[in-house]
Amino acid sequence: MSNVVPFPIRVPEPDYAYEADLDIDLATAVDVAIRDLRDIAFRLRGDATGHEQARECLDMLTRALESARAQG
Repeated sequence: MSNVVPFPIRVPEPDYAYEADLDIDLATAVDVAIRDLRDIAFRLRGDATGHEQARECLDMLTRALESARAQG
């Protein structure tokens, strides 16, 4: 009996035409990420490791945003 090795299915290349609709400046992206991380951290109250990781990421993004705003 032979071993059949399936070929991977080709995935069509993504259409990047929608990127113009997604333009966002870095400060806004970081600000939104901070908000989302606060929500995630709140939902992870029972998961200490996940909460700590979210907190560290939140702190890093907050410092980056404050630094970017201070530099103008």
